[in-house]
Amino acid sequence: MPQSAASRRAPPVVMTRFDPEAQPWESASQGLLSLPADLLEPAALRGVLRIPPPPGWIWSQGDGVLLRPLPDEAQFEPVQAAVLIPLVMRGDGLHVMLTRRAGHLRDHPGQISFPGGRMEPFDVDTTATALRETEEETGLGSEFIEVLSTLPAYQTISGYVVTPVVALVRPGFEVRIDPDEVESVFEVPLAFLMDPANHRLHRFTPPDGQARRYYSMPWGEYFIWGATAAMLRNLYRRLSAA
Repeated sequence: MPQSAASRRAPPVVMTRFDPEAQPWESASQGLLSLPADLLEPAALRGVLRIPPPPGWIWSQGDGVLLRPLPDEAQFEPVQAAVLIPLVMRGDGLHVMLTRRAGHLRDHPGQISFPGGRMEPFDVDTTATALRETEEETGLGSEFIEVLSTLPAYQTISGYVVTPVVALVRPGFEVRIDPDEVESVFEVPLAFLMDPANHRLHRFTPPDGQARRYYSMPWGEYFIWGATAAMLRNLYRRLSAA
């Protein structure tokens, strides 16, 4: 009997008593340079992100891999999802809006993430998913959002294929968090996140013996890591190709 879609989804990866901040790390700057300030302005981003990357461009990999045919794809069906990378236009430059997930959630409680979630059948595309989920979680409505581009879909080890949607956000919106999903909303200067001197690369070997790695970009009390940090790293690499 054929398996249902739900039964063919990749099982979640459970990391018992795993502390991402405690794992060894090394600088991920690799001789890379911070991006010039004029590239991190709205007009420049509008131009750069509408140009496709060079053929064969290699994107970063963190806790997952970019979407591509997988040997076990007949067995597992990844869950389609999307997130918004909101670049809020403030007086001192662009800031990335992020959320801290609610502590009672079963998946990734308390972690730092972009607003977003799984794609629903009524969503016309992944951009619609990202906009809908962002408004539901944070109160940020689409009337404040100018979508610029999407980054390649990112496949996490927990079985999700996530499309990041990059957008400019006009200030003036009111944050109204959904406490069932989000504990808090905060912003980090885009210039900080686009400086590879602030990127760390962690490596660890869990009990199953399969070595893994992930990026982090600590900001004050907020430990940005995993898929969120990897997507930011991909945004850096995309802009650095300009």
